[in-house]
Amino acid sequence: MNSELLTIEQVVARTGLSAHTLRYYERIGLLDSVSRATSGHRRYDAKDLDWIAFLTRLRKTGMPIRHMQKFAELRRQGDATITERRILLEAHQQAVQTHIAELQHNLDAITVKIQVYSQMKGDHDNTH
Repeated sequence: MNSELLTIEQVVARTGLSAHTLRYYERIGLLDSVSRATSGHRRYDAKDLDWIAFLTRLRKTGMPIRHMQKFAELRRQGDATITERRILLEAHQQAVQTHIAELQHNLDAITVKIQVYSQMKGDHDNTH
């Protein structure tokens, strides 16, 4: 995909995001202004796709849009903001790890309940 430029429809197919979401991300500053063909249609390159993939990961792991916007703004400012970006990602990483621990705790409780019901069913089947 070296210098291949993709239409918004092609990016939708590759990323699973809707065209509306891609335009929204551009409008709110998550995506830099995407290049345009002479027709005015958006054209995305490999760097755009990489960035969209990272934004998708942030979103899927629960990062609020306002934090994503802060991260995108810091990224635009260049290497002088690497420490700030790392700190922001470390805070998000901690939030994700906490959420995973909560999910695991709840999953463990569900597993125990299933075991109880399985045992009760087995006991019930053995008495009849």
